Amino acid sequence: MKKLILLFIFCFAICNMAVAAPPIDIKYENGIYHIILKGEKIKKRIKFISSEHLITNKEAHAKGGARLTVNAGFFDPENEKTISYIVMDRQTVADPLFNEGLMNNPILRQNIDKIVNRTEFRVVECNNKYHYEITAHKNSVDFGCNIITSAQGGPLVYPQLRLEEEFFIVKKDGEVVRESCSVLHKVPRTIIGIKGNDEAHILIITDENPMDMYEVQKLCKELGLDRAMGFDGGSSTSMNYLNKYNVISVKGDGGGRCLKSFMFVY
Repeated sequence: MKKLILLFIFCFAICNMAVAAPPIDIKYENGIYHIILKGEKIKKRIKFISSEHLITNKEAHAKGGARLTVNAGFFDPENEKTISYIVMDRQTVADPLFNEGLMNNPILRQNIDKIVNRTEFRVVECNNKYHYEITAHKNSVDFGCNIITSAQGGPLVYPQLRLEEEFFIVKKDGEVVRESCSVLHKVPRTIIGIKGNDEAHILIITDENPMDMYEVQKLCKELGLDRAMGFDGGSSTSMNYLNKYNVISVKGDGGGRCLKSFMFVY
């Protein structure tokens, strides 16, 4: 009888393991990878990093030993310096104000307040509990809370699309006279969003189904996200998951574009 009880407990445990939802759920449909990070524990397993030198997503994935790696913030390929704030282990490790490429360009310098206040994704700790935030860089966290890790990108996509406010487009007399990061064109995208208190959603929109930001906004609404923003896109769009998925947007030699910052999920 004792053996039967033990066998029943063992089988019950195995069945529960089989039906339990994995913390990382990945689906692929119509040229889009939809990744969902679920639950409380995985919030502590997210880390944004800034590489000293530009490397591919695949190289970062191998060196970081992460389960999932996606591209994150914007950067200047000429001087290899960041255009986005990155926080790792509570410390700012990448600051666009130290990028002379931004400060020496008269148009960018004139709009530097918009650039440095672009939207960012945060993992925030409050009273030993973690939650996600998508907000403008200059928005402070609640009293007693700390940003554990974060990556700036932009623009905010949903519920509002902040193209002008974050200096991705400039209009004159109602007409677009300047566009950055192909926000009005159909290109691959890396998008991150949040839903409820326990889900972070990552969309890797590949070459097979490129989108402009208005189409991305519509998709985020259809998925029921509460908030969503862009990371660097176009040829920077890339993702590695274990040894199962390897997504790059410019094939070339198969290595992908060299990048500055990354999101690791362990």
